[in-house]
Amino acid sequence: MTTTKRTQPSVKTVPTPDDVGAFVAAVADDVRRRDAETLVELMARATGQPPVLWGPSIVGFGSYHYVYESGREGDASAVGFSPRKASTTVYLADGFDAYTDDLARLGPHSLGKSCLYLKDLSTVDLAVLEGMVRRSYEVTTTRTWPAGQ
Repeated sequence: MTTTKRTQPSVKTVPTPDDVGAFVAAVADDVRRRDAETLVELMARATGQPPVLWGPSIVGFGSYHYVYESGREGDASAVGFSPRKASTTVYLADGFDAYTDDLARLGPHSLGKSCLYLKDLSTVDLAVLEGMVRRSYEVTTTRTWPAGQ
């Protein structure tokens, strides 16, 4: 009888030594590049952490460790963003349930499970966004993941 050892899938989004400034400077779209520059400063201020390039296209700040019941585990950026073609994606690991009031004041946006899509930061209340990033970072880096364990 042959047994096969199951291994965890490889995690592709890991911190890299690549230069965040060079990554941001290479963003082709003027609005996305401007927004990326703004978010590097805003998120560094909100988290107290330096920017790190995670994988080829996510700028992250801080990290957290997660372990699932299945045994899958890893590390991920606590908060971060990626300048995508259609919009800038802001990643808040704790989701958006606790941010209903903030989202109502933020300005134009759309949401995914842990993704906030912003087309132009000049239309967004940056103080509200910074507060959301700060709170998300604090929650994400001080609790056990997944939540409730």
